[in-house]
Amino acid sequence: MTTFSSTAIEGFQRRVQALTDNILEVVVAKPGVVRMAVLGLLCQGHVLLDDLPGVGKTLLAKALARSLDASFKRIQFTPDLLPSDITGSSIYDPSSQAFRFVPGPIFANVVLADEINRSSPRTQSALLEAMGEGQVTFDGVAHPLPRPFFVIATRNLAEMHGTFPLPQAQLDRFLLAFGIGYPSQEEEVEILERHERGRSSPPTVLSAEEIVTMQDQLYLVEVSRPVKEYIARIVAETRASDEIAIGVSPRGAVHLQRVAQGRAAMEGRSFATPDDVKSVAPAVLLHRLLPRSSQSGAAAASLDAVLDAVPIPL
Repeated sequence: MTTFSSTAIEGFQRRVQALTDNILEVVVAKPGVVRMAVLGLLCQGHVLLDDLPGVGKTLLAKALARSLDASFKRIQFTPDLLPSDITGSSIYDPSSQAFRFVPGPIFANVVLADEINRSSPRTQSALLEAMGEGQVTFDGVAHPLPRPFFVIATRNLAEMHGTFPLPQAQLDRFLLAFGIGYPSQEEEVEILERHERGRSSPPTVLSAEEIVTMQDQLYLVEVSRPVKEYIARIVAETRASDEIAIGVSPRGAVHLQRVAQGRAAMEGRSFATPDDVKSVAPAVLLHRLLPRSSQSGAAAASLDAVLDAVPIPL
């Protein structure tokens, strides 16, 4: 059986640190937020940035994309955006007297879906197959997307006018969902200093091929039986809780294990621990829960209660 050698882990950590530091040269944010975005990329998932306008969601997405020697496309979601504007369309080619498929902006290594909740549910659903299957089907023909393929979407939580709620099925497609938060006063001054003479663009530090290698390496991180049982108990508790109307799906459990493997590798370990699981649980699970209460913070409070109720394996 292939193992995650100490040399490979050191190389993995070195690349993660280089990518994180490169993004932080442009984005003033807590290192944990940037590392979480990088974790989503390495786990072959997709990230939803949920926060107020102007806190740096789009800047973070752009800085991550431009740190990679990979293709990048931005899709600005608007009410009149059509599914074909994302996936592509068929046009008539006079030279061949036949229709040919013209790929849309979804055919990129990194895709920024900006203000995803401003488009209609029909357009939002155009992302589902791409995010879940890594391909787009048009006229019955499957067109594979490039690898790596990473969608980082932003959602503006401050404004409800002209927006469409994301269906639970689409939320479940996002591996991670988290916010950035307002900066501290010291961080705010740092932002002003960096923007005094205009924005800078980060250099490229990793290739697409290196990211694919790192993604594959995460499968070498061992998850012991007790850790798997810990994940299963957390998921079962969300379904049994009286405070939660809809608990975590089996897909959510798989995603929780995957992100725990990613965190373990980023911490320099070839095995995942219960601490890895508990640390990433909010970003992986909160957007998959539907609390019975409509009060702000109800989902977070319910998840905290679940994590407190489930004993940590020794």
